[in-house]
Amino acid sequence: MNLDLRGKKALVCGSTQGIGKAAALELALLGATVTLLARNESDLKKTCGELSSVFHQKHDYLVADFSKPEELRASVERYLRSTGTVHILINNTGGPPGGPITEAKTEEFIQAFSNHLVCNHILAQAVLPGMKEAGYGRIVNVISTSVKQPLKGLGVSNTVRAAVANWSKTLAGEVAKYGITVNNVLPGATNTQRLRSLIDAKAQKTGQHPDEIKAEMVHEVPMARFAEASEIANAIAFLASPAAAYITGINVPVDGGRTSCL
Repeated sequence: MNLDLRGKKALVCGSTQGIGKAAALELALLGATVTLLARNESDLKKTCGELSSVFHQKHDYLVADFSKPEELRASVERYLRSTGTVHILINNTGGPPGGPITEAKTEEFIQAFSNHLVCNHILAQAVLPGMKEAGYGRIVNVISTSVKQPLKGLGVSNTVRAAVANWSKTLAGEVAKYGITVNNVLPGATNTQRLRSLIDAKAQKTGQHPDEIKAEMVHEVPMARFAEASEIANAIAFLASPAAAYITGINVPVDGGRTSCL
């Protein structure tokens, strides 16, 4: 199986913590030269220093904020003019706050749509010309199992994640002829700061102890545990590799069997 990413450049979003960071670490181990993208420069510098350079890669980073899409566009386009082709794009950003959909403000939908779909689209449009020229492109969107089965208490997230999945499927059909694949990884409950924040928020709202909420969530997973970020990263790295050249337009749940639908 060809998992060799030497000579490939990857742009990984939300890459200073959680799944994004784990994906960046894994891609670097496979030989990719990684550009980290997040909004905190000190965290970017620290993470950049943790990436493997066993194949003499020279990793770098880009400071950008997904809450400011036009600034993101300008930063990425400027970066690409100076560095050239990005072969692998990992779209990943933190999800919106939890809560029932009946209580969601319209502004929450607008902000989440911008942070996820609009920014994903900006990045894809920026890197696609180089991917087409290279004859190699991998776009992997980190979304959620709510694409297949909505999750209770995540009304805004469920709505926007589904939109991203349909955007991705449409894009996959349009760019496949250029040797570019577009796929979605759908993490289940994963041991990250995002999950801990959701548990704490629910505990504050319901009065339950966080450990009780965690136990209830684990009980829903056939494997009886949360995922580690590195396990999600393994799926991302495979889809970014030459081995996945004929896989496109799909949703891959990485959830320990929790999602009950096919």
